Amino acid sequence: MAIKSLAMAFVEELKDIHSAEKQLVHALPRMASNASHEQLRKSIEKHAEQTQKQVERLEQVFASIDRSVDTKACQAMKGIVSEGEELLSEDAAPDVRDALLVESAQKVEHYEIAAYGTLCTWAELLGYDEARKLLHETLEEEKQTDTELTQLATQVVNRDALKAA
Repeated sequence: MAIKSLAMAFVEELKDIHSAEKQLVHALPRMASNASHEQLRKSIEKHAEQTQKQVERLEQVFASIDRSVDTKACQAMKGIVSEGEELLSEDAAPDVRDALLVESAQKVEHYEIAAYGTLCTWAELLGYDEARKLLHETLEEEKQTDTELTQLATQVVNRDALKAA
């Protein structure tokens, strides 16, 4: 399919991030169950709950622009999730595994922040006010999750990983 307009690109990227979020709905519970730090486990579980709401919000975005909900396979998220799965199979000390989980979770957040930031900008340019508001809400949640992960990593997880022998 030829993408001949910004409106078409917007819809294609909505499909992509919808796929990414749906992949995370399945991946995040496994990540949480492998965290040894209680705070990290709770943070990932919180993001899993948010992610389900974000999928629903994306479905509202599709409706707000009179499009049916559609998904195309997000290859980038597939790769990030695959890397996360790979690290869970590593023979790593629990505290080191937690540091790796944070790193993997932040890769997810940074991808999502980039995608939602672009979608917000495009929605504004296209005059999709309701879509922009919904997407901006998710963007702010992703930024907050990234901030929380950074704090958790710098204050607890990375320091404990440093002590691992």
